[in-house]
Amino acid sequence: MSTLDLKQLKKFKNELTRFMMLYQFGIDELNTKIEILQQEFQYIHDYNPIEHVKSRIKTPESILKKVYRKNIDFSLSSIKETIKDIAGIRITCSFISDIYEVSRMLENQSDIEVIEKKDYILNPKPNGYQSLHLIIKIPVYMSDGIEYVFVEVQIRTIAMDFWASLEHKIFYKYNKEVPAHLINELKHAADTVEMLDKKMEALHKEIRELDDEEAELESEMKLLNLNSENFNIPMALLESISSKKINED
Repeated sequence: MSTLDLKQLKKFKNELTRFMMLYQFGIDELNTKIEILQQEFQYIHDYNPIEHVKSRIKTPESILKKVYRKNIDFSLSSIKETIKDIAGIRITCSFISDIYEVSRMLENQSDIEVIEKKDYILNPKPNGYQSLHLIIKIPVYMSDGIEYVFVEVQIRTIAMDFWASLEHKIFYKYNKEVPAHLINELKHAADTVEMLDKKMEALHKEIRELDDEEAELESEMKLLNLNSENFNIPMALLESISSKKINED
């Protein structure tokens, strides 16, 4: 190689490294936001809607394949504007309502711009796939200014995630030529997942409502209203009165 070739190679390598770092920093920024939202939600509602968070960045080889497949101009600026799933985050929730709550919290962030939203829960794919997809644009603060990168966010329940993982493994094993009977079984499994999620959601809602009623009753039992003022009743006094009443009866 000539000296000129080596310089060009080194320059391109540095540019590619910075390009990939931007997406890692974008994921780091988003992960920080998600962690803050988790802690805030736990503190305010005594409940965490997020079970797991997983992130990934496409490899240069994977990006190159997509460039060829989509016939994209081979420049980093073109790739950055055209391929919007180089960085990805998957958020796994317990319940369907959690998916929409997490999505709402992310969409309300002032420095996050939602570019695209696809609801595969209300409108599942023909094979049964369910998930909520967001393409967002997030700022990354570099030493020489602000860069904006796209991040794909997938939000789904544990059951949806398990189904998607199994479906991916089956399609990988059969190199996308999956036997018809397995495709039918996968669709049936997706329908079962949907019913399970709805059943678990209903149970969760019933339990939460019962907890709220019990908490309200317990709070009322401990308060004494006198002359428009509320006073806390010591638990020891309540227990003493209750014990005395039982003995008298």
